[in-house]
Amino acid sequence: MLLAHLSDPHLPAGVLAAGPARALHSALGRAAALDVDAVVITGDLVEHGRPEEYAVLREVLDDAAGSSPVPVLLAAGNHDDGETLVAAFGGSSHLGGGTSTHYAVDLPGARLLVLDSSVRGQGAGRLGEQQLAWLAGELAAHPDVPALLALHHPPTAVGIPFLDGMGLEDSSALAVVVTEHPQVVRLLAGHVHRSTTAAFAGTVATTAPSTWRQSALDLGSPGRMGYLDEPAGLLVHQRDERTGGLCVTHAVPVAAAAPVFPVPR
Repeated sequence: MLLAHLSDPHLPAGVLAAGPARALHSALGRAAALDVDAVVITGDLVEHGRPEEYAVLREVLDDAAGSSPVPVLLAAGNHDDGETLVAAFGGSSHLGGGTSTHYAVDLPGARLLVLDSSVRGQGAGRLGEQQLAWLAGELAAHPDVPALLALHHPPTAVGIPFLDGMGLEDSSALAVVVTEHPQVVRLLAGHVHRSTTAAFAGTVATTAPSTWRQSALDLGSPGRMGYLDEPAGLLVHQRDERTGGLCVTHAVPVAAAAPVFPVPR
């Protein structure tokens, strides 16, 4: 399994869409060049949750699929609107073929469970009892299949006060479910606009950088989040015979890589 993990494209509509759309297209191309099995984008797909913004997203995804038909799966973030997202992509492979913002998808040798942690009009996230029960049922039904969970809000503090003030409110309830199902090998999140890694409930939680703009590494100020002109990136989660069955996460810059030079043996 090779799963590319992108996040936070924040696509607007109109003339302002050019930069974020081009950045997302570049990230999708970089992922496709790595021959991944699928791509998941962990939320804040658009800026305001409007239909015209999801139309921009569809245009980017359709154009990227024309050059490389890698499945692209979507998760909702706090900037998204679940109903509008379903109206735009329901029934398509981008939502696992269904009409819900939480769904399961089979990958080679693993399953991806996409969750919706968004609460419309609120920066913080929450999964809720119904979605957690669905997750527990899905994991219980496939105890021997490695699972990756994807959602927008990270379940742990990341050390940036502004972001930690709007995290996942029911992370302790999620931890109970994950602890009871040790086949969960990764928890994939966004929201932070930086790459972070933390232990969580016996597994590893990661956040992917934004495809558009990165947050400042401000570890002390409780003020608003600032942004830096740092390179965009993505994560690639690998689990196969080459990793001995372990799940390994690679950080990948979106910018074109330099030529590969052979190392003398």
